[in-house]
Amino acid sequence: MMMALVSAGLLSSCGEYNAILKSTDYEYKYEAAKSYFAQGQNTRAAVILEELIPILKGTVNGEESLYMLAMTYYNQGDYVTSSQYFNTYYTTYPRGTYTELARFFCGKALFLDTPEPRLDQSSTYKAINELQMFMEYFPASIRKQQAQDMIFELQDKLVEKEYMSARLYYDLGSYTGNASYSSTGNNYLAAIITAQNVLNDYPYTKMREELMILILRARYGMARESVLEKKEERMRETIDEYYAFINEFPQSKYMKEVERIHEEASKYVSGDEGDSVYAE
Repeated sequence: MMMALVSAGLLSSCGEYNAILKSTDYEYKYEAAKSYFAQGQNTRAAVILEELIPILKGTVNGEESLYMLAMTYYNQGDYVTSSQYFNTYYTTYPRGTYTELARFFCGKALFLDTPEPRLDQSSTYKAINELQMFMEYFPASIRKQQAQDMIFELQDKLVEKEYMSARLYYDLGSYTGNASYSSTGNNYLAAIITAQNVLNDYPYTKMREELMILILRARYGMARESVLEKKEERMRETIDEYYAFINEFPQSKYMKEVERIHEEASKYVSGDEGDSVYAE
C-alpha cells in the first residue's frame, strides 16, 4: 500500500513537471524553477531556466534567472558550463545583485575542473586569473581568503608540473655517446633552467627543497660528464650550489647525498677547496 502511494506521488510530481514544461505562462514557469532550485532539483530547474533566459532578458527577473541557471550547473558538478554562465552573468550585470558571488563561483568552478599536474594546465592558468580578478574587484570580500587559498593550491599544481618536466630532463641526462656535448643541448642544463625558472616564479613554493636538490644533482651530473677543460669550472659551480642548498636547508633529509656530492666535486677542484670563498 505504501509503495503504491509513493509511486502515485512520483507520477503526480512528474505530471506536474511536464505540465510546467508545456505551459506558456512564463511567470508561472519562473516561480516553478525557483521552487525546484530551492528544493535542490537542479536538473529540472536548469531545463526550465534554459528556456526562460532569452525570454526574461531585460526584465526584473532576468538577472536572478541567469544566476540561478549558473548555480544549477555548479550544483550538478558541470563546472565548465557553470563557469560560462557565471561569466555571462557578471559580464551582463557588472554591478548586479549577485556579481560578487558570480565572480567567486566562476573562479571556484574553474578551480574544481582543473586536471592533475601531469596533464595540460591551461585551465589552471584560467582559474588563477579568474580568482585574481575576483580579489581585485572585491578586496574586502569575506571569500577573499578562500580565493587566495585556491590560488596557492593551483600554483602548487603548476610548480609540480614544472618539477616533473625538470625531473624528466634530469633523468634523461646528457645525450648518449656525446662526450663533447654542447651545453645548450644538454638535458642537465635544461633541468637546471626549468627548476630555476620555477623558483623565480614561485619563490615560496612548498617544493622549494625538491627543486633545489634537483638543481644540485643536475649541476653535478653536468660537471661529471663534462669534457676535461670544463670539468673543474662546473665542479666549482656544483660546490656553489652545494653551499646555497645547505645554507637554506641545514637539516635536509638529503644531507647525506648532498655531502657526498660535495666530497666528489671537491676532488676536481685544484688546490685548497676554498671554504672561505664558498661558505657564508
